[in-house]
Amino acid sequence: MSDSHQDSNPAQQRPVFRNIGIAQLAQYRLPWPGKVSILHRISGAALFLFLPFILFLFDKSLASEVSFAYFSNLLGNPLVKLICLGLIWGYLHHFCAGIRYLFLDLEIGVDKAAANRSAVSVMVISLTLTVILGLRLFGLF
Repeated sequence: MSDSHQDSNPAQQRPVFRNIGIAQLAQYRLPWPGKVSILHRISGAALFLFLPFILFLFDKSLASEVSFAYFSNLLGNPLVKLICLGLIWGYLHHFCAGIRYLFLDLEIGVDKAAANRSAVSVMVISLTLTVILGLRLFGLF
């Protein structure tokens, strides 16, 4: 009788999936591979959206010596440098995470421990390279 009772109530047998609300995002603990995946998508979208702007600036900076001097002067602004640093991080993170995903597509490092190690490696490598290039961008070496 208990078996037929469970079969008659399918709502009890189905798993419950909870949607995360905006207010709950700060408390949600995403694993490293999930963080890398989300940042890979964000960095890819940012690079895609900024690409026409970057190409326009590159084109204008090559047009003449005057426009090159103007853009060189513009890059001296700390706010512009921070935007460039954000784009540098986006490129480096997207590149490193893309290599990680190529290995995952080849079924290399797909078990949980290896996936966590590779995700942390992507974060460490991309942030280290960003710091090095940021120090160069801000003229510290």
